Amino acid sequence: MEMGLTKLKSGTDIRGVATGENITLTDFAVERICAAFAKWLSLKKGKRRFTVAIGNDSRLSAARIFKAAEHAFLSSGCDVVYTGLSSTPSMFVLLKKRPEIDASCMITASHMPKDRNGLKFFTSDGGLDGKDIDDIIRIAENGDFLRGAGTTRNMNFMDEYSEILVGSVRARCGSEKPLDGRKIIVDAGNGAGGFFAEKVLKPLGADVSGSLYLEPDGNFPNHIPNPEDKGAIDGFAREVVKAGADLGVIFDTDVDRAGCVDCDGKELNKSALIALISSILLKEKPGVIVTDSVTSEGLTQFIQSLGGEHLRFKRGYKNVIDKCKELNANGVYSPLAIETSGHAALKENYYLDDGAYLVTRILALFSRLEKGESICSEIAGLKTPAEENEIRISFSEKSRNFKREGVFVINELKKVASSRPDLRLAETNFEGARIYCDGLKGWFMLRQSVHDPVLPLNFESDEKGGNVKMARILFELLEKYEFLDLHNLKKFSIND
Repeated sequence: MEMGLTKLKSGTDIRGVATGENITLTDFAVERICAAFAKWLSLKKGKRRFTVAIGNDSRLSAARIFKAAEHAFLSSGCDVVYTGLSSTPSMFVLLKKRPEIDASCMITASHMPKDRNGLKFFTSDGGLDGKDIDDIIRIAENGDFLRGAGTTRNMNFMDEYSEILVGSVRARCGSEKPLDGRKIIVDAGNGAGGFFAEKVLKPLGADVSGSLYLEPDGNFPNHIPNPEDKGAIDGFAREVVKAGADLGVIFDTDVDRAGCVDCDGKELNKSALIALISSILLKEKPGVIVTDSVTSEGLTQFIQSLGGEHLRFKRGYKNVIDKCKELNANGVYSPLAIETSGHAALKENYYLDDGAYLVTRILALFSRLEKGESICSEIAGLKTPAEENEIRISFSEKSRNFKREGVFVINELKKVASSRPDLRLAETNFEGARIYCDGLKGWFMLRQSVHDPVLPLNFESDEKGGNVKMARILFELLEKYEFLDLHNLKKFSIND
């Protein structure tokens, strides 16, 4: 029986429209998927009764979805522990600190619009992968569920989680209040991250006055809770300077990502954030830093200058995390897996992408700086390109199979790059086609979106105007493919 549940799969999560007229994440869908997770867990663990923790971020649909999830787990004979407003990382840490709890379900859609919501599942081994979600959806479609009767109890784990973060900073700094005399403001974007100001920074001695949007509000009335959003980070940078803060910290809705702003309003995200945490870790012990595929050449040089190795892998935070795990399992030390989006998973922290834990590592460094010294001094050697751009190439009405056509175009592009003297194919590349234009002091990368019918295209050049010139080269190579819609590429390439 086809129920359309596969449309709710988003990588390693379940996501859909949860409010409004066209709801796809219905009570029915939530109940089927959560009941299927219980059955999947039974098959994996070899037992029939479990305890499952459920938490949620600040989205308006959280209460409705919790009731549907709770009903599914209780009807499957599972006991439910409700943690209320929680961060996504805390729902995994909970399993490490409370081994009697078998699994957890976080109700969140991360940084997506307010009408969306979703489900993210954890076992003690970590988050599920895409194949696990496929298996759960198949069980949900078949309807072969467990039967029983469970109970529900409440637990406030966020206080304990906050104490863990505080203890981590104190242990690294050797001080009870290492942030005494420092002003650090937080922008939680009305998501779940407001706890960080009151329960982490304050106990460490920081002045958090001037912090923004700490109260949870699923309408997100002030800005999109996303450290990658230019409007959000630019606005916060102005507030950091206005408040006279020594440091600013901004979180996404469910706190698995973070960004920072220094005392001068300089943003620390993307390559700068990767460089900062890489510097902290590599100075402790050299190793391999795993990032997604679109990171810059300057970042590679910076990592190498610290005695580290930079491995660009596939886009997708689960991909970089799994690669980091694989390296360590094979005896190659890799302390960090991180995406340019801000998902940062440290080996020392269960390979968990946790924005709050990432910030605690930065705070330990920050506490050692002289008053008024910018944390950006740690990455003074990071070379930034003169230009960096991203556009998206879509498919035209003549497209018949965008996945097959995308693979074909990328393979053809690789062949051309291998035969032209003005182009050079990257020696090591795990995704798409990364092509260097040495005469223009830059590179471009064309890759295929995992789910959407688009080909994301990234450019980087150390020469002003280099990206437009590379775009012209690429347009000439791609204009013969009628199944591509090159409107965005053409528009960019004539931008003088």
